[in-house]
Amino acid sequence: MKTIIIILSISFASLGYLNAQNLYSTSNGETSFFSETPVENIAAVNKFGQAILNTSTNDIVVQMNMKQFDFPNKLMQEHFNENYIESAKYPKAVFKGKINEKIDFTKNGTYDISATGDFNLHGVSKPRTFKGKITVAQGSIGLTTDFEVALTEHNIEVPKVVFMKIAQTIQVKNKYSLAPYVSKK
Repeated sequence: MKTIIIILSISFASLGYLNAQNLYSTSNGETSFFSETPVENIAAVNKFGQAILNTSTNDIVVQMNMKQFDFPNKLMQEHFNENYIESAKYPKAVFKGKINEKIDFTKNGTYDISATGDFNLHGVSKPRTFKGKITVAQGSIGLTTDFEVALTEHNIEVPKVVFMKIAQTIQVKNKYSLAPYVSKK
């Protein structure tokens, strides 16, 4: 976590956004995906998603290491990393954006939100707006999203021999719990 926080903090600092009392972060956010087809369902989860949120500017960065997705079937995991996502070449998925709604992060509650920015997956960056919910409770911030990723938008090719086994649009869910950032000097 220390490495990602340092990288993200440098990014925020270079943009003039760094104010430690307004930063919330996590290195154990959960991202899962599901691909449903008549032939075979594919599911995986990554419990090491990293995020940092600046509550004074609404800037948010979320990233994950693609090799940290865990599949129930290890052969699927190998194919995911080597043949589809090409994790050695494109190791991370990253979203850098801004929450569009004005949220009072000092008040407990659940808020519908959207965040607009750039989503980079498989080396292809696309402008995206993701919808979700933020829950503020006792000094922590929960973030959940549910969205789709079309494989063709990120140049993820599926060989014809397995085309019927892999959905062309993947359902993705995120569940992150962010705590106030504490400098580890």
